[in-house]
Amino acid sequence: MQALIQRVAEARVTIAGRVTGQIGPGLLVLLCAERGDDEAVADRLLAKLLKLRIFGDEAGRMNRSVQDVGGGLLVVSQFTLAADTSGGNRPSFTGAAPPQDGRRLYEHFVRQARAAHPLVATGEFGADMRVALVNDGPVTIPLRVGAAAPPR
Repeated sequence: MQALIQRVAEARVTIAGRVTGQIGPGLLVLLCAERGDDEAVADRLLAKLLKLRIFGDEAGRMNRSVQDVGGGLLVVSQFTLAADTSGGNRPSFTGAAPPQDGRRLYEHFVRQARAAHPLVATGEFGADMRVALVNDGPVTIPLRVGAAAPPR
């Protein structure tokens, strides 16, 4: 499972002209379930995300987590993070989990996030979404755990 994390001053998701999720300062989480991922993988990714120290402390150093600063999470499903562009100019998405597994893992991730963190907003799995954000820093960090994660 992988996520692209963006530290934001604000972010929102709009579907068909309706805002479905919105946060102030916090993290925009673009989330992709990959083949072979399961709930344990989603739980490990969430634990890492909640403890990731990418917010500034008094000295301006990235030393605080989203939980430390009381920031929001905006979680948006994004299967295109699994894109493989090695075979030409049209990306392949065969590394992404099948839609039913992707939905199940996305919904699990959101449930667990809401149980662990007070402010969690979302997009809608499989919807055509418009995501607006003000990246803070800018800070953008890829996170990957699970079966498809590259070895370290």
